[in-house]
Amino acid sequence: MNNGYYQAAGAMVTQFNRLDVITQNLANVNTIGYKRQDVVIADFERIFKETRDELPLDNHTKDAAKFLARSIDRVPNINDVYTDFSAGGMKASTNALDVAIVREDAFLLVQTPAGETRLTKNGALTLDPDGYIVTKEGYRVLNAGYEALPNNARGIQVPNNVQIAITPNGDVYGDEVQLGRLYIAQPRDLRTLKQEGDNLYIPAYPEDVTDTENSGALRQGFVQMSNVNPVTQMVNLIETQRLVESYQKVMTTHMNDLNSEAITKLGSIRA
Repeated sequence: MNNGYYQAAGAMVTQFNRLDVITQNLANVNTIGYKRQDVVIADFERIFKETRDELPLDNHTKDAAKFLARSIDRVPNINDVYTDFSAGGMKASTNALDVAIVREDAFLLVQTPAGETRLTKNGALTLDPDGYIVTKEGYRVLNAGYEALPNNARGIQVPNNVQIAITPNGDVYGDEVQLGRLYIAQPRDLRTLKQEGDNLYIPAYPEDVTDTENSGALRQGFVQMSNVNPVTQMVNLIETQRLVESYQKVMTTHMNDLNSEAITKLGSIRA
């Protein structure tokens, strides 16, 4: 009887974790460049079989598998959380610095205030007080060949009162004079990117990211909106809530039966 209780409890925790992903998607429906996250749910036994030979401890081997608690083998678990990098809708902008990144495998390379480099899909750009091109959050967009520049000059500085033009390859012009080229980063494998916050990504290895000189990835005067479908996410939200309610009822039923059986057996014991 306890087995069913444990399985229902484990399944409920999995749905709570899925709920966190759905609510994050819904919270970023209007976030420029945001990419939808989703989960892959599998049972515990399948996850264990896929990873047991890669675990570092000697007792986590095939021979140790027979000691697994079989009651939790079929408990659903989140096997993977992945990001859907498909393009969202494009929206026209009156800001000449705004660019839509139309390729799934292309990102802007930015530098955070801590000096760390990150990838982003957010092409809503502006100028900081020093005239450097930055994201709305203040992250400086790096210039191609930034490695050879001093840390405080790793960006593209735009003079006052110039007409800005940005080509599909990221070349930035002010009054037809080239000021630099936006670093269009292309990671080797999108699946290795780790999301940080709502719109930043960390590559597994920095050397896996290369600058694409002829990317054709940008569209000036547009921004790419989130690729989250709010209707689909609301359906997923309702489905998850109903599953949680169902598992809760199962747990309540098991506990009531367990208590009833305990009372009956204990009450029948004679002093």
